[in-house]
Order: sequence, then C-alpha cells, then structure tokens
Amino acid sequence: MSTPRSTPPRVPPAERGATKIADRVVAKIAAQAAREALAARRDGPPEAAGAAGAAPGAPHATVTVHHDIARVRVSLELGYPSDLAAQCAAVRRQVVRRVEECAAMSVPEVDIDIEHLHSAHTRTAALRDRKLR
Repeated sequence: MSTPRSTPPRVPPAERGATKIADRVVAKIAAQAAREALAARRDGPPEAAGAAGAAPGAPHATVTVHHDIARVRVSLELGYPSDLAAQCAAVRRQVVRRVEECAAMSVPEVDIDIEHLHSAHTRTAALRDRKLR
C-alpha cells in the first residue's frame, strides 16, 4: 500500500531569499559602461578619443556595494586635447544607467580618476616608432 505524499507548503516569494551580485561583477559592468561611453563620444580627431591603434588604455573600475547601493570608481586614460569634463560626465551617466539596468542597484556617486592624458604628439611618436620596428 502506498501512503499519500504531502507537498510542503509554498514559501512566499518575498521570503525565499535574495540574489547577491559580487562587487567584481558590478565593477565589470561599470568598466564596460565606461568603454561604451568613451566609444560613443568622439571629440576631436579619432586618435584623440581612443580609436583603434591609439594609446589610451581600457577603463578599469572598482566598486563597493552595500545592500543595493554601489559606489563606483573608474580609472580612465583619455586623449588630449579634448573636452575632459564632457567625457567624464558621459562616463558617469553611462555607468549609472548600465549598473542600474544590469544589476538593479542605485549608484549615488561615480568617482573618476584620469590616470593618463595622451597627447596627439606622443601618440604620433609611438605609432612612428612602432612602424620603424
């Protein structure tokens, strides 16, 4: 003889737990968002904005998450001369938008560190040296 099985009571969705997104995942989202913002904003000649073959490196981000609030710091290398304030503002907007979209976290602040400025003169010299090799 078989005994009827009882099904355990269902747990309401609000009591089931939570998904935790690691800080390093949010940092990767922020770095990608910074790349997107810089690629979309091309001030001046293409080599000044970090086009292929230019000197500026990829953005790097560090994030601290507390509950659903992410504090982001992005390190950039930018071309110079260019509108640095406009580039930083575009990066801030894109980082806030993408982290809120992808990780469902609010971003009250995005600190930007400009690690290097690359002038057209230094890029031209570096490209010339590369061709001579």
